[in-house]
Amino acid sequence: MHTDELPEPVPPLQSLLQGCEERVGYTFIDKRMLQSALTHASGAEHRLASNERLEFLGDAILGAVVCELLFRQYPQYSEGDLTRIKSIVVSRQICAKISESLGMQEFLILGKGMTTHPSVPPSLLADVFESLVAAMYLDGGAEPARVFLERHLVPEIELAVSGEMGNNYKSTLQQFAQREHGTTPIYQLLDEKGPDHSKCFKIAAQVGNNRFEPAWGRNKKEAEQRAARNALCELHGKAAPCPADGN
Repeated sequence: MHTDELPEPVPPLQSLLQGCEERVGYTFIDKRMLQSALTHASGAEHRLASNERLEFLGDAILGAVVCELLFRQYPQYSEGDLTRIKSIVVSRQICAKISESLGMQEFLILGKGMTTHPSVPPSLLADVFESLVAAMYLDGGAEPARVFLERHLVPEIELAVSGEMGNNYKSTLQQFAQREHGTTPIYQLLDEKGPDHSKCFKIAAQVGNNRFEPAWGRNKKEAEQRAARNALCELHGKAAPCPADGN
């Protein structure tokens, strides 16, 4: 990124950049790098002075960090499972959601035409999230970018894994059980292990008198989702994908 094309930030801009730094939890060595990350094409003198190039790099860094997190944290998941979760977590929707939660709309540098809009489009919020990641990477190296991403993406990964986004195995099992058996699944806590701050839970799904292969999870929601997935597979004559003895 050619930050030398940008002038040194003037006092009003300095205040905006400082506010952004406080919000994201990182202080830039080169303030012009942050300015570039916040500058939409409509507010730039020319496209190369906008955040588009940073967005390109940030998208790649985001994907790499998420892939490594999933690979390390979920050794029992197949390539297909990892790909499905990754596609949810790195989506434009999630990038925009995190950006909005950080209030990045307050810091965007937009052209006059864009500032008349009552709200910032989600696409712009997703763009600035990716460009911020790249700006941190270029300004301070891989570590600050990774720390920033992990802080905001680990909860999204856990949501994706637990089925609150993507495939919701508990909901699917409930629909199946009510339709085929006229009953609602129950989930039994069979075991737990680990220290209080990092417990794992072993849970089994039961439909009527049939208890299915239990599964471990890093929280009860995750364990219940995995147990429901096991039950669905067994009900369809397939092997349980998350056996308790495989965790």
